[in-house]
Amino acid sequence: MRPACAVASMVLEEVAAFIQPGVTTREVDCYAASRIKHYGARSAFFGYRKYPCNICISVNDEVVHGLANDRRLQFGDIASLDVGVVYNGFIGDTARTVAVGGCSLEAQRLMDVTERALYVGIAQAVPGNRVSDISRAVQNYVEGNGFSVVREFVGHGVGRSVHEEPQVPNYVDSKAQDHRLLPSMTLAIEPMVNAGGPAVKILKDGWTAVTQDGSLSAHFEHTVLVTGSEPEILTCLEKMPSKLKVR
Repeated sequence: MRPACAVASMVLEEVAAFIQPGVTTREVDCYAASRIKHYGARSAFFGYRKYPCNICISVNDEVVHGLANDRRLQFGDIASLDVGVVYNGFIGDTARTVAVGGCSLEAQRLMDVTERALYVGIAQAVPGNRVSDISRAVQNYVEGNGFSVVREFVGHGVGRSVHEEPQVPNYVDSKAQDHRLLPSMTLAIEPMVNAGGPAVKILKDGWTAVTQDGSLSAHFEHTVLVTGSEPEILTCLEKMPSKLKVR
């Protein structure tokens, strides 16, 4: 998992740096494809359930699964970049929301809260805890800051397949199976946070999920290993803002 996650991390870093006003989301997707190939990997998303793009690019009120097209990114947009790769049979999965040139204070605060919620959730990924401990931490932090968490899409186990058990909601779901966390589990923890209400809808393309009220949305994700002690963030290239074990 570590090499696969390292590739996903590098691709995300490079794609984030490629983002600028004037480029189309199709150009971003093509660039991502070239970087994935450069590292000897392939997209984990292209063709998955017939998804037609190499990465997910979701802009402004688009929550997840945005499709690349001829839309040109504008100064002030925020773009969520979700990268999944297959490398030597294993999956690396990571996401980040970035500002296109710059953004409003509201958008920046939304991104800051969503990113911090990710790390608050990761801190609960320790042996003996349950999935609900991650969910509760994310939900409490997000809602405590005046935003809402998306219910329809959740984090998940990840390994040789893109989506594995257990599901990892970003809210406490009393109906969900509440797995106990054990060493060697690898989880994709991924808060999806809306500036307005939590409701989403799917566009006519059958893929793109947008906020129902048109509010902005942000998305951050890491693949995390549950160890015998502190969680290890597999898709992190930078020093984290909290005392987590990072390699």
